[in-house]
Amino acid sequence: MVQHPGTGRQARVIGGRYQVTQELGRGGMGIVWRAWDQVIGREVAIKELHLPDGVPPAERQVYEERVLREARTAGRLNDPAVVTVHDVLAEAGTTYIVMELVQAVTLTELVARRGPLPPDQVADLARQLLSALESAHAAGIVHRDVKPSNIMVADGRVKLADFGIAQILDDPRLTSSGAIVGSPSFMAPERIQGADAESPSDLWSLGATLFFAVEGWMPFERQTTAATLNAVLNEPPRPTRPHGAIGPVITGLLISDPKARFTGPQVRALLDSARTVDQTRPVGPAPTAIAAPRRKGPWIAVAAVAAVVLFAAGLLVDRFAFGGSRPVAMDPPLVYGVGGDLEQVYFDSTGCSNGKLEPGGSFRESDSTSCTDPHDHEIFAIGEIFGSSGDVDYPGVDRLKVYGEGLCSSYFASNKIVIPGKDTALRYVALVPSEEIWNLRRTVENNAGSEDDDQGSQTVYCGLSSADGSPLTTKATLN
Repeated sequence: MVQHPGTGRQARVIGGRYQVTQELGRGGMGIVWRAWDQVIGREVAIKELHLPDGVPPAERQVYEERVLREARTAGRLNDPAVVTVHDVLAEAGTTYIVMELVQAVTLTELVARRGPLPPDQVADLARQLLSALESAHAAGIVHRDVKPSNIMVADGRVKLADFGIAQILDDPRLTSSGAIVGSPSFMAPERIQGADAESPSDLWSLGATLFFAVEGWMPFERQTTAATLNAVLNEPPRPTRPHGAIGPVITGLLISDPKARFTGPQVRALLDSARTVDQTRPVGPAPTAIAAPRRKGPWIAVAAVAAVVLFAAGLLVDRFAFGGSRPVAMDPPLVYGVGGDLEQVYFDSTGCSNGKLEPGGSFRESDSTSCTDPHDHEIFAIGEIFGSSGDVDYPGVDRLKVYGEGLCSSYFASNKIVIPGKDTALRYVALVPSEEIWNLRRTVENNAGSEDDDQGSQTVYCGLSSADGSPLTTKATLN
């Protein structure tokens, strides 16, 4: 102890070096103090292990091991978005971790004060958090508790804190038997189902955190823990508005199956490729005719970037992403073009036509109509698989169908479709190109300037119709 000048009170000093100045906060595992490092002359934060009375000795030892491991874990990381650990010490039977003092608010506090954050700001936060997680994963460390209250934000900079329950993959697990370590609202589905925490589970938690940042509400939090866990497993969240490039990132991170979930490099590629896209412009469909040159708006650019990431990296959103079965409103995919289910197809720039989206159907330019008039179907989203690069081998009809199902389901589940009760009132289907029409586009790309430079297609379309077969009388998608 040292005496405060003029007060007679004794200031607490930890380790003979760190003079405590105030309490910053406390939680279930400890108290965080603000302190002054008398040797170097700087302010620091000190986390003190603090357990309630009555904790059994064996469990107390587990918690103490966790605190020590937090120091070892964070001390191995060198990233601007990770809170730096300066020292670890034990005194009078208590363990302390000395860390850099980060004067910032948590993401939880920031959203509470300002409301949902702009998509471009969230995209920047995502890049920084991804950097921290990639650094940890490269060192064999899984955080296991990525959530808004563990993220500090100040002047656009981010710090990921609390590696206290992080698991070093080459260390024995230090959890009590049967215990769930982490926050249920941000816990990946596979962990709830009993799988070990691995890097994909951190990325799922990142997706839930980013959803909270752009929407302003916890996507899976319910009134009870049991209801929360059920929501994680069975209730995919639906955004209330479009979010530009960060929207596909969140969708990819919240894929239930960890084998299909976006990886760090895929997220980074998508964010970096979309930097030039106007992320604040509302997402709206702009379907175009197969037989006409296509003008790509920002939403199409984002979809194309996402498609390139999916195919180039070998990740396909397979049917298990939908919980093992096709969504109730989705019909089996159809192939269009020579040799396909729909041999003659023309989708006008309005996106609305007459004719049935079923095997044997055929659509001519004369079938196009205004979306304000009664119409049989509507094209509500498109995906140009490899963007403007048409000289690409046909990826196979099965892979295209899987991609189409993922693309169309993501758009249908969003608030782009504004028809009330859409899950029962509407049907939708993915339309994918046949190998013949794909290769025709490829031939045209290799003969630029030819008279047939508008022929062929490498585009996936998402078609919408009423569930009872009656005409649609209004445009179903949000402009």
